[in-house]
Formats: sequence, C-alpha cells, structure tokens
Amino acid sequence: MVKPYLKWAGGKRQLLEEIKKHIPDDIKSHTYYEPFVGAGAVFFALKPQKAIINDLNSQLILTYNAIKENVDDLIVLLKEYENKNNSQYYYEIRNAERDAQTFNVLSNTEKAARLIYLNKTCYNGLYRVNSSGFFNVPFGRYKNPVICEEILLRQISDYFNYNKITILNGDFECVLKMADKRSFVYLDPPYHSADKTHFTSYQAEGFGVQEQERLCNVVKELTVRGVKCLLSNSDSPFIRTLYSDKIFEILSVKAKRFINADSCGRGEVNEVLIKNF
Repeated sequence: MVKPYLKWAGGKRQLLEEIKKHIPDDIKSHTYYEPFVGAGAVFFALKPQKAIINDLNSQLILTYNAIKENVDDLIVLLKEYENKNNSQYYYEIRNAERDAQTFNVLSNTEKAARLIYLNKTCYNGLYRVNSSGFFNVPFGRYKNPVICEEILLRQISDYFNYNKITILNGDFECVLKMADKRSFVYLDPPYHSADKTHFTSYQAEGFGVQEQERLCNVVKELTVRGVKCLLSNSDSPFIRTLYSDKIFEILSVKAKRFINADSCGRGEVNEVLIKNF
C-alpha cells in the first residue's frame, strides 16, 4: 500500500474518488504522466506500472529519487532527525540553506532527508519559499510528529523499482513532448488566483497568468495529438474562459482547503476538473 509520504498544499487526497471517476478505463495500458506531481496523491492512488512524474521543485524531486535509489541511508538520516527534533534544532536545519557553502556540501540524500524532516515538523506541513527561494515556514510544535515512516518508504521504494517509473525535474512542457495516444496526462498545476488569496508560493518565480495560458496551449496541442488529459484548477472566470473551447468539458467539484491568505477562503471551495476526452 503506497500513499503520499509528504504533506502538500493543494494535495488531492480528499478529491481522489471524484478524480478516479474521470480516469480512462484502459489506464493500465497507458503511460501515466504527471508533470506537477507534488506529493503524488493521484499518482500513488493509481499506482501505474509505467509512469513519468515530474516537478519543477528540485528539493521535492530529490526526495523521490532518494526513496528510489537510496532508501536505507534516507531512513537512517530521518531517524536521527526524529531523535533530535525540537524548535531550536528545527530552525538550525531550516536555515542551513542560507549558507550556500555549508548546504552545497550535503549529498542529495541528505538534502532529501532535510526536506522530509522540515515537512513533517513545520507549521501545517506547508512548503513555502520566500522571494529568494529559501524555505521560510515556522516550527509546527507537534507533540510527537512521525518523521520516519520506514515501512511506507520501503514500500514506495519497492514500487518505484519494480515498475517503470521515471522521475524528472524540469519544465512541464518539455516533459510532455513525448506523450502520445498511449499516454494519459493528469495536470495539477499551482492554481490560478486572481485575488492572490490561494496559496501559490511553492517556488520563488511563481506560476502566473502567462504560465496558465502556456499550460492551456500545451493541453490543446496534446488534444490534437490524441493524448487524453485531465486537469485540476480553481473555479475562476479566468480558468473557465481559458478552457472555453468546445474540446474541453469543465466539471465543478468541491474541496476543503485549509491554507489560504484570506481566512474566508478556507474551508469548502469550488474547483474544476477539465477533460479533453
């Protein structure tokens, strides 16, 4: 049984049953693409035998690769974090990346363990960076956070290594160039937020209107190539207009969100699923 090993803003665990209704019946014969994988709730729920997953967040992708390639050492490091965890230690680890000379000597597995530790112990499990790209979430003050889920990590490692799972760290458009009629693409980009209240601070450069428009153009190209796509986004006039072409079907869904710059935007919100098939 594999499932997400990280908490992630905008994660799709609560919408899995709704999303599954719109997954093609022949998904097992397809190559599964997820270019904004995040914590991978949909990916892990579907457990495809052949998949290409990607995220622009290089620190996040280090964790996927460490689980696949070096899970034993990762577990040792996480157990050490578990034993040392407290507020002072958290801030020492969080601020380490601000000293490039110290941070750059860490191995990729050490960087992966660091991110998992911060994710498990920071406030609300939030991944957020400032304009300089530095992680800036405060300590979460959990009583007994589970930092090392050894059984889960080993199960995920086995899944990665006994199936054809390719893990990439690049731009979504480049990742999707090889998708064809034997592919299925699920897209869960940072959501459009006209009023800047939705959480979108996954990376310093953000994902603005131009990126949303570029993504829509890529999905249109995929449609012409016969690639089946399913996309999640906020239910906003901009998104509905962007995907108003008759090739798309827009479905309304409700989700509960707990991270929002405006307290009125927390709780149940409207989102959309967009299909091209």
